[in-house]
Amino acid sequence: MAAAFGLLRLSPGDFWSMTPREMERAMSVLGGERVGAPGRHELAELMHRFPDHFTPTPNRSPQGGGGRA
Repeated sequence: MAAAFGLLRLSPGDFWSMTPREMERAMSVLGGERVGAPGRHELAELMHRFPDHFTPTPNRSPQGGGGRA
């Protein structure tokens, strides 16, 4: 809504009457070139650079039960 009212200067009536597809097309002029999903190599590189780390919190079960029976 901020982009619609602030950047595109749409009126509330125009905004609420737009379809999601129309809004996407209107927003596309603000975003520049559209880039697709990363390929396998790019994804592997990102996973290597930003690995997920899971460290269980003490006194908590893996299901989030809080450790109490």
